[in-house]
Amino acid sequence: MTATAAEEWQHWSDGRAATVSAPHGQLALTGTHWLEPEPAAIAGLPGVWWADAEGVRLRAAAADGVTVVGADAPVDGEALLRPDTDPAADTAALGEVLLVPIEREGEPALRVFDPNSPGRASFAGISAYPYAPEWAVPAVFTPFEDGGEDGTQGGSEGGAGRTVLVPNADGKERPLAVTGQIAFTVAGEHRTLTVSRSGDGRLSGVIADATSGRDTYRFRFVTLPAPDQDGRTVLDLNRAYLPPCAFADHFICPFPPPGNRLDFAVEAGEKQVLTR
Repeated sequence: MTATAAEEWQHWSDGRAATVSAPHGQLALTGTHWLEPEPAAIAGLPGVWWADAEGVRLRAAAADGVTVVGADAPVDGEALLRPDTDPAADTAALGEVLLVPIEREGEPALRVFDPNSPGRASFAGISAYPYAPEWAVPAVFTPFEDGGEDGTQGGSEGGAGRTVLVPNADGKERPLAVTGQIAFTVAGEHRTLTVSRSGDGRLSGVIADATSGRDTYRFRFVTLPAPDQDGRTVLDLNRAYLPPCAFADHFICPFPPPGNRLDFAVEAGEKQVLTR
């Protein structure tokens, strides 16, 4: 028997809660530490940490117990951890704590995921609107034909790319790569949204609407299936989901780009993080 759309949505919703509350899921993030070229201590961690052109570096003694995942023994001396932007990215562990080097717009940092975080301990689920089929609608993707006003372009299978400067949850403005727009009609309203296209062809976007900051979090993310050769895809707002920064303050998340703030209420998808 084929599962109904509502059953598939419920399975997706249950999976979301399980993923964010996993031992090293989004709720486990307790710190994002931006690194300098000079070695320095990080509160709560042994050794000293710094960054160079190759990645994040650590100097520690074997007794400190920091192990690069895949290595046979703890770091005793210096170690290089390649960031998540590297195809051969590294992670390290200190007991149950996972240490993940990242790079964002050339800025290196170390993220700390602790299974014993307060966020995991207090998590009571994700509130969401009931599934409603009218919020899943056809959409048509149109790639940008050229770069944006800043002149930045980037080729992709979805067409030329643009970058737009948007505020992030940490208060900084950063470039957001976007590759086109989707057009759709929902709740009697015809609208467009600016989206990005990933390597697997799927589309993603950052949106806000009349519920944002009131009934739902400040903004939400959406993901759409890869469009066909005519640009046709589906926008299912039942699967609008909370960004990582809704679960931990130490994530940096882009706010919606211009034009992605809908002026009507999208009463579909995830709403808020629930706590005990």
